[in-house]
Amino acid sequence: MTSQPTATCIIADDEEPMRDMLRKRLHEAWPELEIVAEAANGIEAIALAGQHQPDIVFLDIRMPGLSGIEAARMLFNRCHIVFITAYDQYAIEAFEQGALDYLLKPVNLDRLKTTCTRLQGRLGKSPNNIERQLSQLLQQTGRTPGSAGIGGAAPQPEYLHWIQAQVGNSLRMISTKEVLFFRADEKYTRVQTAQGEFLIRKTLKELEDELDPNEFWRIHRSTLVRVDAIAEVTRDLRGRQMVRVRNSTEELEVSRGNTHLFQQM
Repeated sequence: MTSQPTATCIIADDEEPMRDMLRKRLHEAWPELEIVAEAANGIEAIALAGQHQPDIVFLDIRMPGLSGIEAARMLFNRCHIVFITAYDQYAIEAFEQGALDYLLKPVNLDRLKTTCTRLQGRLGKSPNNIERQLSQLLQQTGRTPGSAGIGGAAPQPEYLHWIQAQVGNSLRMISTKEVLFFRADEKYTRVQTAQGEFLIRKTLKELEDELDPNEFWRIHRSTLVRVDAIAEVTRDLRGRQMVRVRNSTEELEVSRGNTHLFQQM
């Protein structure tokens, strides 16, 4: 990448390992970019932006205190904004709040280089003068600002595609397609995959709201199972329905209130 005028930025993400990952990839994609501060939530991002007056802010969307979308409403005319998130259903709202670009976690280095090139082309220009870029980016989603969808229909909901699990000092990104089931485990939720298990702080209720109900079923107050991972459903000696999933020896109980999911049993 050719040498560009020095620019400054702030990274805002409530996951420290994710901030570490983005910092390293930004150094590869744009070595001259100076990261002047890092924030763990939207409130810190606003305060740090006022202190450092950065050219760019990389904002996670889901953060405690003040979301990235809410922070962007306060920053859009002061600096260039790039959203980085695991939730692609926010794309249209992100663009409408003045984002120059929108990246999905885990951030691909080549995609990040494209974003950096766009940012370099905007340095020295008004952050809110982005109508052309906004139109181009919205074309990628087949939408126009303010549209409700093709033919005026409501847009189809978008669901969570990645789970973030901290493993030691690193962050593991787990595709929801890898997940066999989720189980509540005291203060944590266990994510079971064929490769092993991971613990996350997200509750089953949050996961149930964010996952595609056609792909994940709540079979018990403590269990969400991936439908296409189910190998068989049997009854034990007490008459309870028990689910066995592929690549796991664990049997999962179906609560009485959810037996309708397997009506033919």
